[in-house]
Amino acid sequence: MRAKGIAYDTGFVRHGEISVPEFDLGVVTRDLTVIRDDLHCNAVHLVGGSPERLEQAARIAASLGLEVWFSPYPLELTQAEILELFVDCARRAERIRADGAEVVFVAGVELSVMNDGFLPGNDVMDRVNRLLGHPERMGEVSARLNEFLAKAVAAIRAEFRGRLTYACIQFERVDWSLFDIMSFELIRSAEVADRYQEAVRSLVAQGKPVAITGFGTAAWRGSGAVAPRSMEIVEHDEAGLPVRVRDGHVRDEEEQATYLRELLEIFQAEDVDGAFVYMFALANYPHRPDEPSRDLDLASPGIVKVYDDLHWEPKAAFGAVAEIYARI
Repeated sequence: MRAKGIAYDTGFVRHGEISVPEFDLGVVTRDLTVIRDDLHCNAVHLVGGSPERLEQAARIAASLGLEVWFSPYPLELTQAEILELFVDCARRAERIRADGAEVVFVAGVELSVMNDGFLPGNDVMDRVNRLLGHPERMGEVSARLNEFLAKAVAAIRAEFRGRLTYACIQFERVDWSLFDIMSFELIRSAEVADRYQEAVRSLVAQGKPVAITGFGTAAWRGSGAVAPRSMEIVEHDEAGLPVRVRDGHVRDEEEQATYLRELLEIFQAEDVDGAFVYMFALANYPHRPDEPSRDLDLASPGIVKVYDDLHWEPKAAFGAVAEIYARI
């Protein structure tokens, strides 16, 4: 495995609100240094909706010698808004690349379900539900997405001279001739566990470098079986903010650690070019050990648990990822 990585959250922007209100560059430097030195990563997938924050974090990562995957993450935007975001970010990414850093530009993540204009629906779950049981709609979505990606790639390449990828869900059927690296949000659940490794092998066999992004699960007993939905144990308020954990879920950090260890070993065995664990920390899902119903970290895919005062401690998964990356 060439790129041993993890996703780092710079703040997701939805309807003008950002998920990480405070962005302390000293904290970012500390975290990225830990990612390099303690987790043994040589690459980091910087995700978020603020171009300025992405550039700031990318400069720090580049100064530490990390390969930067510069990843604007549009949420609930129109195609025109997405394109504007991409062009802005492409210019910023090129400045960092031109200064000597290794930079890969990620032209979005799961655009068809995360944004407006590809599928009918008011939000992610509405769009996904409209797809279920209607396979004919997947072809329509793919056509719309690839038409947009062709425009987006042309606009990005006019500004950015490095390698380009897109983090897809497999049903999106991306035209990979547009990109230098094929990236897949490939999360294992119980339903696909028996054929998961073969699926990875078939992707690598296509000949273009393959990166696996977005894989992970939460730290509660049974989460690995439902990993794509392991965050759904949280209830939200009317504004969409997480407020409490549904009853009946037991913390099990070893389950998360085992899940990540198994997948990383599969990726190494199948000669995947890059892997990016999802994710380092999710600050808006704090760990509250004395309040089980408000211990939102139970549903977080982060490999560290973040407290309300924003200090963090490693979970068992931190050690698992560090051990695998140190020896491959």
